[in-house]
Amino acid sequence: MKIYENFDQIEFDLHKLDLERKIALEELKGLKQEVKEDLAPYNWLSTSVSLVKKYGFLYLIKRFLK
Repeated sequence: MKIYENFDQIEFDLHKLDLERKIALEELKGLKQEVKEDLAPYNWLSTSVSLVKKYGFLYLIKRFLK
């Protein structure tokens, strides 16, 4: 526990903590936006198409080699 000697120290720490809280909230907003973009249907579709291309090509190669 910190012992304060005057009100200026208390006000300084309160201001610092308020700024840290605001920074943390902005970081959460940024993470929310990133998650929102990652879960967008377009991203799912592009991921699905790339997987189909990759495994479809491997499947065709297997079929030709047999």
